[in-house]
Amino acid sequence: MKYILAALFVLTTGVLAFLSLGNHPVDAANNTVETESPVLSGGVQPAYPAVKMPKDLTLAGEPVPMDDQEVLERMDRELLVNSYWHSQTLQNLKLANRWFPVMEPILAKNGIPDDFKYLAVAESNLRNVVSPAEATGFWQLLESTAKENGLVVSAEVDQRYDVERSTEAACRYLKRAHDRYGSWTLAAASYNMGMGGVDRKLSDQQVKNYYDLFLSTETSRYVFRILAFKLIYEQHERYGFVLEEEDLYPPLEYREITVNASVADLQAFAIEQGSNYKMLRYLNPWIRSSKLTVIPGKPYTIKLPKNA
Repeated sequence: MKYILAALFVLTTGVLAFLSLGNHPVDAANNTVETESPVLSGGVQPAYPAVKMPKDLTLAGEPVPMDDQEVLERMDRELLVNSYWHSQTLQNLKLANRWFPVMEPILAKNGIPDDFKYLAVAESNLRNVVSPAEATGFWQLLESTAKENGLVVSAEVDQRYDVERSTEAACRYLKRAHDRYGSWTLAAASYNMGMGGVDRKLSDQQVKNYYDLFLSTETSRYVFRILAFKLIYEQHERYGFVLEEEDLYPPLEYREITVNASVADLQAFAIEQGSNYKMLRYLNPWIRSSKLTVIPGKPYTIKLPKNA
């Protein structure tokens, strides 16, 4: 009986193997089965084409040397990573509809090129995140840098989480960096590695621009990430991202009130204002406590839901 069962097992295995091959031809030389690509509805096969590089590209009006093969490959890497990182890039495009209109006039007022809104995408994906080094907010400011640029950072208030105020602080840094280097590209690189780091690299390597520097992987990729976001966001359909107006996150609607005196309980305060603590913290992420201490003569402006 055991021989009969063994024979049946071999026969059954052979039949299943034959059926699994179906119409797929066998490559006898390599002992492999040539499988067809999965077919989507309508008979369309999925495709993952290479991303075409632009012939001309600028950052803040400064040309990128796209005729340099090493530069071209760095650009290609960042375009591939971000154009095929579909979930992240799609949500970032939705967020950009909300936050770019907030940042753009602040950049313009401070004389910072509009392209630098993509630096915020490179830093935080337009989210109030905290890095392992405790850089915080959309613009990923360290506490020392934030304070140097006029922001309040305390247990109760951290203005790095305030998009408007942190954009102002980032502008002050970028303006100083541009004054130092005469180059927006180097100013962008310094935002990643610090002005001291850029100074040392320029001095040690005896070159004058970002694209000629040998840098750490992070800073080497940094400017190209900004450029990749610029290309994808300005021509998103070309890179396969299709969004209708209704898909985009709308600007936040709110009213503002001035708080001149300390508030011992912001939870109760929110209810008194016809709202709730969740919306108070949502619209004012710079508030980091359930109380708010106000120094005389230095009031805070708080956002509340428009209909509250």
